[in-house]
Amino acid sequence: MRRRDGEYRWIVDTGVPRFNKDGSFAGYIGTCIDITDQKVAEEAVADLERRVLTAQEEERTRIARELHDDINQQLALVCWDLRAVNRLPSGEERRSHLSLDALAERVTHIASEIQAISHRLHSSHLEYLGLAAAAEILCREFRTKHGVEIDFKCEGVPRDLAKDTSLALYRVLQEALQNALKHSGVQQFKVELIGNAGEIRLNVSDRGVGFDSKRADKQQGLGLISMRERLRLVHGDFQVESEPGRGTTIRCKVRTVIQTSNEGSEFLEKEI
Repeated sequence: MRRRDGEYRWIVDTGVPRFNKDGSFAGYIGTCIDITDQKVAEEAVADLERRVLTAQEEERTRIARELHDDINQQLALVCWDLRAVNRLPSGEERRSHLSLDALAERVTHIASEIQAISHRLHSSHLEYLGLAAAAEILCREFRTKHGVEIDFKCEGVPRDLAKDTSLALYRVLQEALQNALKHSGVQQFKVELIGNAGEIRLNVSDRGVGFDSKRADKQQGLGLISMRERLRLVHGDFQVESEPGRGTTIRCKVRTVIQTSNEGSEFLEKEI
């Protein structure tokens, strides 16, 4: 229905007929409830669910492509070369040893790529070494894989930080670095992970192209939604500061929660 200011609103109305003493119809009596905010929230949730499902399928497709088109092909070539080495005539021992050494290097490279895929899905470093060490290793591996520079600073982060807090900040760092690599247009990033005054702060910044943060609030992508939701689940604060031509900074703040008991042998993740 159209409200008196001209804006159309979603309305739920209920009514019953009224009758006079003589049985004649006297009209209806009932209520009208404005449920526009509820409808908007339902549409937002439905849209988010569609985007999450799409992102999951895209991630599965990417992993499947990496395993099939890259890892599987490399393994097939190694098997072919192993058969070739096995068919070498006697007397070519030195050549055989050289071939086997090269094959060993290729197998080591394949193992490293499989390990990288595994780390993106689940970080054993985070489980056994804590957030500070896992974040440093992540930055180092990201630097090596993509040939970028990352100025990493970490201090005051307890090793026995609660698992859900550690996971939330680790996943936000992963997503923030991927976004910076994809959208900033630069190859230099800065990561600060600081613990003090009962809270942990994570800042990821670049001096790249930036964007209009006000417009992004209305049209934010799944990456920003995922990071914001992860921080919300641990009662943290998430902010994005950016301007066109002046870079971008992701700021996260969460209360320090120490793991005080054995929370189980498995490191469980809340999927966003």
